[in-house]
Amino acid sequence: MKTLGIIPARYASSRLPGKPLAQIAGKPMIQHVYERSKAAVDLLYVATDDHRIAEAVKGFGGQVLMTSAEHNSGTNRCLEAYEVLTRQGAAADVIVNIQGDEPLIEVAEIKRLIALFEDQQTELGTLAKAIETQADLDNRTGCFVVMTKQRRALYFSRALIPVVRNHPPQEWIKHHTFYKHLGMYAYRPEALKKFAALPQSTLETAESLEQNRWLENGGSITVGLAEHDAISVDTPEDLAQVRALVEKI
Repeated sequence: MKTLGIIPARYASSRLPGKPLAQIAGKPMIQHVYERSKAAVDLLYVATDDHRIAEAVKGFGGQVLMTSAEHNSGTNRCLEAYEVLTRQGAAADVIVNIQGDEPLIEVAEIKRLIALFEDQQTELGTLAKAIETQADLDNRTGCFVVMTKQRRALYFSRALIPVVRNHPPQEWIKHHTFYKHLGMYAYRPEALKKFAALPQSTLETAESLEQNRWLENGGSITVGLAEHDAISVDTPEDLAQVRALVEKI
């Protein structure tokens, strides 16, 4: 399979403006993501609407595409980048939407996501990690997913799902395996086009989770089981944590 990795990157962020350019161990965050991701895909681009980000990517030798400032999701930005590259003669069997705010992203997890497409029935793929401790369960931050036995997603929620009705919350982890969703996606080209063309759905807007748009319209999302948790940078506190972790590497 020919794989294309796209890292959507916006300068605007309500909690941490300019975060793709936030310095971590002497490099902008987007550079950490790019350098880690490059080994996992055949072709890699940053897709941005901001010239400051574009210049930073060019500065460290990365490939970048300017895209519209009107996109309301990374999926639509990925589609525009893919269409531009297609017109330039590039081809891809799988397009990977790599989160630009995960500077510690693991190459193995990107490859694990791509491997889901060895199954010809996979339209969209994503990753989730089993929650292992009650303390992590009690944290209840991020996004959670429930799935079929065949690892097809049933629903994504910002609430902890499911509810274990007949047991107190402090005992839930003993009675069910909960899964935290990791926000990286991959698509076959036709699925990406279809996804991006769908109007926003009620479940998407209710949870502010675009993957629910695909499910609500009858689409299928295959879920791979990750071995490493994702550490995303959304706040100044997250950035300080990642800086401290990178210094130890």
